[in-house]
Amino acid sequence: MTTTMAISYVKYLCGALVLAAALMLSNSAFAHHGTAAYDNDSFTTLKGIVSDFQFVNPHVQLSWETKNANGNVEKWQGEITSPSQLARAGGWNKNSLKPGDEIAVSGYPAKNGSHTMVIRKVVVRGQELKVSGDSNN
Repeated sequence: MTTTMAISYVKYLCGALVLAAALMLSNSAFAHHGTAAYDNDSFTTLKGIVSDFQFVNPHVQLSWETKNANGNVEKWQGEITSPSQLARAGGWNKNSLKPGDEIAVSGYPAKNGSHTMVIRKVVVRGQELKVSGDSNN
């Protein structure tokens, strides 16, 4: 094998690897999960205190503590949409919510009874933070 052939082979191999990696990454970019794990017939609102707010991809994560009917503290968490969609819809940023903020969170709770929900509405300091571009949120 000549040096020219070896260089051509290496270029071909590198190109094939880059193409394979691009195809694998693009497949995960188009993957998406639905809301089948959530009870879409039980729109629920909980008031509580923010314990954590992660403005990260692929979905923004919010954790909060709320009191149940017996007065016991429950830890809840939920996911909203992507940071870029929240920024466009309602001007959200990484400082939109802070630990200690009093909030009202509305959404669909998990069917399995865990303290998890897909979030459709957040109210903080008396202001609703839009979670989508729809007027209905």
